Amino acid sequence: MKTKINEAIKQVLQQFGEKYFIGEVLNKNKVIQDLDTYDKDLLEALISNETLKSNFTIDIAGNIVMQTNKLIELFESDEYWQDSYTKYSKKIGLTSGGKFIDESTDVVLDFPYKDTVLKASMSKEDTDKDDLRPSEPFLNEIIAKEEIDVLLDQKLLINAKKYLADNTEETVSTFKGENLLIKGNNLLALHTIKNRFLNSFDVIYIDPPYNVTSSNNTFAYNNNFNHASWLTFMKNRLEIAKQLLKKENGALIVAIDENEVNYLGVLLNEMFDDYEIHLITVVHNPRGVQGTNFSYSNEFLYFVFPKGKKIIENRLLSPEEISLSNLRNWGGESERGDGKNTFFPILVNIQTETIIGFGDVCKDSEHPKQTEVVDGIAYVYPIDVKGVERKWRYARQTIDEIRDALHVEKKNSYRYEIMIGKNFGQYKTVWQSPKYDASVHGKQLLNKLVPNADFSFPKSVYAVYDALYAVIKNRKNAKVLDFFSGSGTTAHAVQMLNKTDGGNRKYVMIEQMPYIKTIQVHRLLAEHEDKLNDDFVYIELMEKNRGFLKTIQDAKTQAELHGVFDFMLNEAEIDFRVDLEKIKDTLHELSFEDQKKILIKIIDKNQLYYNYSEIDDENVRDLISDNDYKFNKNFYDEGGE
Repeated sequence: MKTKINEAIKQVLQQFGEKYFIGEVLNKNKVIQDLDTYDKDLLEALISNETLKSNFTIDIAGNIVMQTNKLIELFESDEYWQDSYTKYSKKIGLTSGGKFIDESTDVVLDFPYKDTVLKASMSKEDTDKDDLRPSEPFLNEIIAKEEIDVLLDQKLLINAKKYLADNTEETVSTFKGENLLIKGNNLLALHTIKNRFLNSFDVIYIDPPYNVTSSNNTFAYNNNFNHASWLTFMKNRLEIAKQLLKKENGALIVAIDENEVNYLGVLLNEMFDDYEIHLITVVHNPRGVQGTNFSYSNEFLYFVFPKGKKIIENRLLSPEEISLSNLRNWGGESERGDGKNTFFPILVNIQTETIIGFGDVCKDSEHPKQTEVVDGIAYVYPIDVKGVERKWRYARQTIDEIRDALHVEKKNSYRYEIMIGKNFGQYKTVWQSPKYDASVHGKQLLNKLVPNADFSFPKSVYAVYDALYAVIKNRKNAKVLDFFSGSGTTAHAVQMLNKTDGGNRKYVMIEQMPYIKTIQVHRLLAEHEDKLNDDFVYIELMEKNRGFLKTIQDAKTQAELHGVFDFMLNEAEIDFRVDLEKIKDTLHELSFEDQKKILIKIIDKNQLYYNYSEIDDENVRDLISDNDYKFNKNFYDEGGE
């Protein structure tokens, strides 16, 4: 693929014949020299091109000024690359007013890629490896501005199928608002579903890579600058996520640890300036992770939601947290005659010791015993141990409203007392419970549902459940999105919420790694007493150049790799900035692994997946089934649910 800028420059330079070319190879040094000396003819030709004028000039008091420095950067930046938007690729750090600290004494924290799109693959997704090590060569490539629209265009969807709750599956050609699993790069997938799910999600829960300082760090291409790349990675995804959240009451929840918690907080404050941002501590590993000075046993949750609204629901208290008192009134003005409609029986099932109902208000002539048992039901009245008839603290017409706060205490075989204790309260900023243990309720639970599941650090499903419950406890038709869905803990938590109250909440899960099929699908279909299984649709972004990446990685010999290269020259989309002749001449001088890195580097990462706009192209139409063709048309063109 060639961008408009590249084509425009080529057209302008070709007007000068052989002046700027050696054969068919561009003489970059000559172009740079003439730009540096403000060659009049070259500048006039460049300004006359509308594409270049709009990208490389500024208007100063009605005068058009060519930004020759930008054009020079385009040709100077790298031996193989000519990307006009990677001016920081070799110089990254603290800046002030766009200048680096060696050029200014006023320093502010800046991350240099924040105004670009970082097409980072979270965990070696684009090489299809199952491990999480950071050897992906193009992890931190920057996409030029002219290419962003192509990169973020809606992608073709293939292999559409519906998994049914009874563990069967069927092909589908329509999407009717079911639960949805999407396999593919999460940034591209988010933009793929943007129009369909704009302003739709009640909760977006994500557990992104933590960017830890170790050999397993996905972003550790340069330890001095990895915060910058991680922040850009997150910013690109949070920008589109914000558009998918419900504006009026949608909540973003982000799990993070101490490595990036502070940087993420600053980013969230910048991006969500009209939102409340709360940081919650979750004790998820009571045994602790040994460090040099401290043993870490906690991580964090950021809750982000619109300001000035009651978004967070009350939490259910555990039995030991509930403080009980007698529902029967005492003290002054507590006797039966002191209140109207307050002397009536409360019905208790003596087998389960639970309240099953309330009787009518007694007539003044009725004087029952404190507890009367009839056919397995205890009728309990507000009469104290001395036989004094008193009153309940709530009248008959209001008692149903606080039923969930009532508890039964059996004093002996002939006496029950009715106690009241609020079983709900505000969430605190420190969450600590054995059920948040990620080893027991994360790893062990996952292996129970999907035996031998190879997944390192699944969250405790109860920690995710409580985070979702805090927002959508009373939203039984809520939509939940997780675009780092991993082993499927978030979807599992949604299933649990629906089982608890019979809700119809729906989830959309996005994951780029193969375990979305090998683990997540099986987990969501697995039978478990705490979750309510439901149908879900599975789709994949249709791969294009991505297939070449795997072929390169799998090559075992020089001959095999060079065969792949030859095939790429005819069939692959090569990045337009590559000097192919130079690569052909020098590739054999590199080590086998470096040859692989170069071939991966030259593939156009904009073309990893097919765009939906290509669906009716003759060569593309032949690659997709009739069923997938119909599914795409329904998903994009018909919309609705």
